[in-house]
Amino acid sequence: MLNIAVIGLGDISKIHIPAIQANRDARLVGVCDVDVTLRNEVEDVRFYTDYLDMLDKETLDCVHICLPHYLHYRVTKECVERGVHVFLEKPLARSAEEGMAIVDLEEAHKDVKICVSLQNRFNETFEKLQELIQSGQFGNVTGVKGLVTWFRPKSYYDTKPWRGLMKYSGGGVMINQAIHTLDLMQLIGGEIEQIRGSIDNLYDYGYEVEDTAVANIKFANEATGLFFATITNASNSSVELQVLLEKGKLTIKDSILTKAVNGGKKEEVIEDAKLSGAKFYYGASHAKLINHFYDCIENNCDDYIHAKDAQRSMEMISAIRRSSEINKEIRMEVYQ
Repeated sequence: MLNIAVIGLGDISKIHIPAIQANRDARLVGVCDVDVTLRNEVEDVRFYTDYLDMLDKETLDCVHICLPHYLHYRVTKECVERGVHVFLEKPLARSAEEGMAIVDLEEAHKDVKICVSLQNRFNETFEKLQELIQSGQFGNVTGVKGLVTWFRPKSYYDTKPWRGLMKYSGGGVMINQAIHTLDLMQLIGGEIEQIRGSIDNLYDYGYEVEDTAVANIKFANEATGLFFATITNASNSSVELQVLLEKGKLTIKDSILTKAVNGGKKEEVIEDAKLSGAKFYYGASHAKLINHFYDCIENNCDDYIHAKDAQRSMEMISAIRRSSEINKEIRMEVYQ
């Protein structure tokens, strides 16, 4: 039985906690948040306001870190140096540089596991999409398109101002809403040679972080990528991920994977399990990844999403931001 704790009781913890409680091989023994009004948020679990106090008093196998971005490295480091495995909510960190510090931490403590919650890799549609690509039946990948058109009101930032400040969040729509899409795009396209990007604010919310981003991506295999993300849409529309291949087209939209061969009619392949409630657009694969990571802890295997895997999307975000600043293409070799 694994002893589990959660640090941070914000919105995303409401996805983590039910998944922990549903796992028969895990026991939630502690939760921590600086907000004392959340003391009774989770029944029959010890509540702490100081994560160091909790780490001192509890015997823990794994900690879920569900904190603002600027606390990811600090708290991860504390847990790892105490020998406690970490399930880290995305993003890896605030920047590619800080992300690399977590990668270095992972390398220095090989007996401790850090799994980053890029759970959309475990969506049924994406797993099947990868299977179809790897089968070779459609030929090589020639293009990848990723679209995220969501909406966030000004109150999204006003209620939690850290989200709108670069020194705390590390960015806006790219690091908060679209990082999953960037992650999946690089998994499909492979090694990236260069990126040309542009970021902007279409809404005048008065915060530092971008609300809209676009990028052209050139992969080493000569495929190209188009990325577009915004939180200025009228509502939270479905994320779209489309892969063009020599002999067909694969599209994930509305949580359904379709295929079209040689310009033919679209055919439905598989549909994702759906998350109920207002956060349906998060997808339902948190629990799959959490359960998988717990299995890796118990069986000492390495088949999970490492910090070094999550670092790739952090580097993409950094390149898009830098490209926008200097109005030039960024060669990804600078991150090697």
